[in-house]
Amino acid sequence: MAEFSVNPKRFDPYKNFKFRIKWDGRYVAGISKISGLRRTTEVIQHREGGDPSSSRKSPEFENWANKVWSFGAGLGAEVSLKDFRKDLTLEVYNEAGQLVLAYKIYRCWVSEYQILPDLDANASAIAIEEIKLENEGWERDHSVKEPVEPSFKKS
Repeated sequence: MAEFSVNPKRFDPYKNFKFRIKWDGRYVAGISKISGLRRTTEVIQHREGGDPSSSRKSPEFENWANKVWSFGAGLGAEVSLKDFRKDLTLEVYNEAGQLVLAYKIYRCWVSEYQILPDLDANASAIAIEEIKLENEGWERDHSVKEPVEPSFKKS
């Protein structure tokens, strides 16, 4: 049986360099690298609490990271419990730019934030912000179906 039901002549897996991230309904510009989604199960006892509500704003990384811990915010206001978690969508595209896979990633929050990388006057790299996100699970969006891939005829 062919691995790709709509495109049975396709034998190559999808590449890992065409992807986009969306939160609050908007695509996030400048995402250049995403670690793989992994699941591990660890048993931790905890007490049940209420779900925090989600904000519909689209903050920059620094604003989002500050919702988890904001220095000098005042006693009891260091953490924004109301809206520091966000649901994200990860979209994967084929070489032709067609959406082929999507994952919904739930209740993400910033656990690490780096405003600047190491600075080096002898290097030729660019200064990129980095965030590490934690999440409470994800699922594949089965509404995204394998598209019919275009074929090109040689002239």
